[in-house]
Amino acid sequence: MGEVRNNIDGKFRDLKYERPDLKKARKDFAEYAGQFKAAATFEAADAAFLGFQRIMESVTTQNTIASIRNTMNMKDEFYDAEIKFFNREMPKLMMTLKKAVKAVLASPFRPQLEEKYGSHMFKDFEVQQRLIKLTTVLPSIRENNLGTEYSKTAAACSVEFMGEKCNFYGLLRHMQSTDREERKAAFEAWAGLYESVSDKLDAQYAKLVKTRSLIARRLGFKNYIDYVYLARGRYDYDAQKVAEFREAVRKYITPLCDRLFREQAGRLGIEKLEWYDESLCYPDGNALPAGTPEELTEKARLMYEEMSPETGEFFNFMTEHELFDFVTRENKHLGGYCTFLPDYKAPFIFSNFNGTSADIDVLTHEAGHAFEAFYASRRLPLAMQAFSTSEIDEIHSMTMELFAYPYMERFFGEKTDKYIYAHFTDAIKTIPYLVSVDEFQHRVFENPGSTSADWRRFWREIEAKYMPWRSYGGNAFLEGGGFWMQKQHIFLYPFYYVDYALAQLGAFSLYRMQTEGGNAWASYLKLCGLGGMYGYFETLKRADIPMPLEPETVKELATFAGVQAEKLKENVT
Repeated sequence: MGEVRNNIDGKFRDLKYERPDLKKARKDFAEYAGQFKAAATFEAADAAFLGFQRIMESVTTQNTIASIRNTMNMKDEFYDAEIKFFNREMPKLMMTLKKAVKAVLASPFRPQLEEKYGSHMFKDFEVQQRLIKLTTVLPSIRENNLGTEYSKTAAACSVEFMGEKCNFYGLLRHMQSTDREERKAAFEAWAGLYESVSDKLDAQYAKLVKTRSLIARRLGFKNYIDYVYLARGRYDYDAQKVAEFREAVRKYITPLCDRLFREQAGRLGIEKLEWYDESLCYPDGNALPAGTPEELTEKARLMYEEMSPETGEFFNFMTEHELFDFVTRENKHLGGYCTFLPDYKAPFIFSNFNGTSADIDVLTHEAGHAFEAFYASRRLPLAMQAFSTSEIDEIHSMTMELFAYPYMERFFGEKTDKYIYAHFTDAIKTIPYLVSVDEFQHRVFENPGSTSADWRRFWREIEAKYMPWRSYGGNAFLEGGGFWMQKQHIFLYPFYYVDYALAQLGAFSLYRMQTEGGNAWASYLKLCGLGGMYGYFETLKRADIPMPLEPETVKELATFAGVQAEKLKENVT
């Protein structure tokens, strides 16, 4: 078991932030690299290796504190300046780290280090040698700053709707109203917000495409796609394999989703399902959780105490130190995320509660990420290994959503069965959209000179392929292809989105094991405990999870999901 510093004292809000001295960090890196090269024994080499890993953990911790507080209030001038500092300086620090890592790769002690820390880290080190170069420092700074600019643009959007000031998330709540006219009005306001900033978003994305393509060219890649697959740690498969996966989704999952949406239209009593109808599952309203954010958090604490000793310890830690921010506020960053403070071995969950079942999904999905980081960081040699590849990380979160079903009554009462059916079928119905976002990004970077008009055309063609049911009720902006820009991952986390689709199938595999009487919890804990020690394929193999990329696996899990959806539907009265 690794060293547990775990010295967090008090609440997250009380944590001291101090801008790291990166000049000193670079000097310390160089000193440890010298000690590493001079080491005559494995013990001496390991001590030096841990030395510069601890420096990186400390810098990362301060960067993460600044980032969290910046997302809590995008207009906080102090933390806005700190994010600009990190955007500017971190690429330079990585150049210094590269030199230290080069010594590790050439070391006679490398086999022993790999045995202790896992092989995946050293594959990462090899890739970093290729991806980190002086010629990409300035473009990388530009990319970081463009991401911040996008976040500010999105966070600043709001509109008056039904007597309240709503951001994008606030409007989504109204799109679950049982009143179709209210849903449509909220949808028009939502689309209008995006249209009002579409010129800005088009310009920001054009700069991002240009900058990302430049980085790839300067590193000798044919295009950004080849670069980003390595940068995302996709060492086991390539873009062709992902294209085959997308085709399997189109072949096996899209027809299932089409059936589910037709059934939904029938329940709602409407002939044609528009996009603003898709999030309403039942004519008398979706199941909504009962309670304030504080009450829901307490219910979650009780749930995790019942679930297992490991999850109980985890969520009590999160509650004791207030390692979450759930309340929606003006100027708060959109969306939700889980991040990690290495110095404290402490996860942090960020979200925007909006009074819908999505609030509970945060308490399971993001908490699944947080649990894995908490659990793995206490069992692995380095806190920085807490997370795995993103295709694995999302299995942690999506499986937790499914494993939480037996505890949902405390949140939804008599509407629990309605929640579970809606949640499970939504998990299925989202997969075609996930691969649509992925194909969109491939199309853009296969054609880096494409224009905003091309992007809209790409999106509409892709939608028709994977989501033939999709209709925007005559809204000209969205019917013209503007829907692509509502996905922040395209701007901030390029090529991440398909990992959700792969992970959803991994989660379905574990859920199927649970429904068939297998020890799914033991497999899940094993998966979490592996952290980032190994690559994607090997991690799946060690946790006994079928390979989601294989078309036969997609077919089998689509069949399981369809059968399970029918069983869950029988419980809904």
